[in-house]
Formats: sequence, C-alpha cells, structure tokens
Amino acid sequence: MRPEERAPIRVVLADDHELVRSGINALLTSISGVQVIAEAGSGEELLGILQTVRPDIVITDIGMPGIDGYAVCERIRAESPEVRVVVLSADDSIEAVKKAVASGACGYIRKDAAKFELELAVRGVMQTGSYFTSRVTQDLLRPSAPQLHQLLTERQVEVLTMLASGKSAKEIGFELGLSSKTVDAHRANIMERLNLRDNASLIRYAIRNRLVKD
Repeated sequence: MRPEERAPIRVVLADDHELVRSGINALLTSISGVQVIAEAGSGEELLGILQTVRPDIVITDIGMPGIDGYAVCERIRAESPEVRVVVLSADDSIEAVKKAVASGACGYIRKDAAKFELELAVRGVMQTGSYFTSRVTQDLLRPSAPQLHQLLTERQVEVLTMLASGKSAKEIGFELGLSSKTVDAHRANIMERLNLRDNASLIRYAIRNRLVKD
C-alpha cells in the first residue's frame, strides 16, 4: 500500500489553553498522514469525546482543571487500552514523567521540545508503542526523589499548602488553631527540610507537588 493510501493517524488533542491547542493542532496537521479529529479543553471534555470517537492517539497536557492528565491516562488505559496516550507538558520534573508513565502514558514530550519531536512521537508510538526523548529516557532511569510525605509531616504539608496559597502566618494560625509563632516555626522547618531559600522557591515546590495550582 502506498503511503497516500494509508488511513490517517487520528489524534485527539487536550490542553486547557486554547492558544496552545491551536499551535499544536497546526503542527500536527502539517504532518503528512496525521489528522486531528477533536480537541478538548479539560479532562472531563476529553473523556466525553472518547465516548463517541476512537482515535489512535491522545495527546494531552497534565495540569488541566478538574480531571488532570494523570487521571485521564488511567481512565484511557482501563477503558480503551488500544488508544495510545502521549503527554505534552511544561512540567520537566522526573516525578511528573514517572507518574505519567505509571498512569499509562506511552510517550512524554516537554513543551520546550523541538518541533520535529512531535512528529517523532506520533510515528514512534504508532510503530513501536512508545516514544520518549533521550532526555526523558535519562530521567526515567534516574532514581526518584523522596516523596512529599517522606520529607514533611502532615501538619507541615498543611502549612506549606496554605503558605503557597498566599495566606499569612496569622491567617494560617487562626484556621489551624496555632499561634503565629508556631506557624513561623513550621515555615522555618519546612524551608530547612526542603532546602528552600525563599517564598518563591516554596511556591514553586508546592506547585510541582500539586499542592496548589499554577
């Protein structure tokens, strides 16, 4: 069969930012033999679309409102295992890559990847069942960082979440029934244990561990 006679690779694209979806859609449709058949702006919308269409590949972000990309991967693996899921995310942490793979993703591309990586990923997952850039492969082979619960106490996680959400020590103390000094002590212990130097790094840590939305 000649290439032009082959059925197109059918793709459903999910990202909660419309401009990002438009750009990725344009890149995908410029690839010979690839067809974007639907777009979704949330995990719920994506799962709804998959009730009516059956793509070859789903390309999805992780950090979407409501049902996130990890849960989407798990649902697709359980309900439509023949559909290949490629994660396209700005999250460059090792933990995010490993969690995506554990959830059922067969490919992972960072949003700062070169344009040609998208085509390699689409063709790679169709031909071999998986695709990871060399950088992502290296990450998968590296040991995982300690989990949050291994680093902080339950109370410290509460305080960290509230601090990263912009609440003051006084507000946190009122909600948790603690004095402001106790909250400040928790904050100091959190910063020391996580090796963080300022509030900005604390907020980034909280976002990376999905305690707050970015």
